[in-house]
Amino acid sequence: MVTSSLTWRSALYLAVSLVFGLGWFVVLVVGLSLSLALMIIWVGLPLLAMMMIAWRFGAVLERGLVRAAFGVSIPSPYRRLPPGLNPLKKLRTMAADPATWKDLLYLGLLFPITLIEFAVSAVVWAGTITMLFMPLIIALDDDGGVEVNLGPVSYWAGNPVEAIPICAGGLVFLLLAIYATRVLAIGHAVAAKALLGLSRSQAENRQLRERTAHLQASRARGVDAAEFERRRIERDLHDGAQQRLLAVAMDIGRARAKLEDDPDGARALIEQAHSGTKEAISELRDLARGIYPAILTDRGLDPALSGLAARAPVPVEVDVDLPERPPAAVESIAYFIVAESLANIAKYARATRASVRVAREDAWVVVEVIDNGVGGATARPEGGLSGLADRAATIDGMLIVDSPPGGPTIIRADLPCTW
Repeated sequence: MVTSSLTWRSALYLAVSLVFGLGWFVVLVVGLSLSLALMIIWVGLPLLAMMMIAWRFGAVLERGLVRAAFGVSIPSPYRRLPPGLNPLKKLRTMAADPATWKDLLYLGLLFPITLIEFAVSAVVWAGTITMLFMPLIIALDDDGGVEVNLGPVSYWAGNPVEAIPICAGGLVFLLLAIYATRVLAIGHAVAAKALLGLSRSQAENRQLRERTAHLQASRARGVDAAEFERRRIERDLHDGAQQRLLAVAMDIGRARAKLEDDPDGARALIEQAHSGTKEAISELRDLARGIYPAILTDRGLDPALSGLAARAPVPVEVDVDLPERPPAAVESIAYFIVAESLANIAKYARATRASVRVAREDAWVVVEVIDNGVGGATARPEGGLSGLADRAATIDGMLIVDSPPGGPTIIRADLPCTW
């Protein structure tokens, strides 16, 4: 604690905060008294409005000082001001905001609070510094010595050497002073957080709003991801299997026309149609696997990911540690995260090995894909990794890409088992 910057920042704040407390006490007493006295004429109202703006500004400064001194971040509790340039609407919103009057209460109590803090700090630190520098004090003193009284204990030091025990006792008092400073700092931070921060209902409402906004964004990203997937399936069907099936139909039609006049030509066209049919079936099988692989439904993640690893062009180590099967949506998203990651490794990473880990951590399924490639992967809006982040967001999960230039690349997805 002696070397902690937080201790000394707290001690500095407690030493000078009395100035702020006294200053705000004088400003509030004089300003509010004058504003209330002038309420009988119109001058009091604008003066009171200026005072309200001033103490809200003072509360903002105090939040910054508390964060700098004690390391406690106090979020702004104020209601959103109405848009536009109408000052009356803004002042009305500020006056109706409970946080405005909590700011006034805090600044009003700041003087007695800082007075107590300053008195305690002055006593403990003055005593500590005096005892630590007692040999120097005796060396500079011309009276022949110093007597130290600590309640029932009295000690006389006639020379600097005899003051060494007092100096050693100062080290003990240093620890007491540090603890006293920490206690005062914690008390001040608690009071500041209670009066300058969010109330419990405000904190719950803000969390609810943030959660709602996050879910709305996740839903929008999920809709975009589903729409992108639908367009991909349509494009693959149109450009692949549909074209092959059309060619098969044309070959069969030509073969039927030649069946009587040119049996050999008809036989060749039938063979060509048969080959095209097998290719179309293969493409449809691959497309169905891309939508939702059957092995994932039947046997779970471990065999499905092992199948992906077997088809990868680099050695892939698979480690799946799941005590029970997660929900189907989690399995599907985990599968496609691994599939897209391994596809990117094959295309861009220039890696020689990769690993896949899937494990249960509390209420989350964690998916990690690591390769020793060249790095530089990003979740660009137009890239596949961005689509994976959108997939994860549909169930309130998140995907992180850590891929510095030169590698390694780590793709981690945290997927909740309940949402």
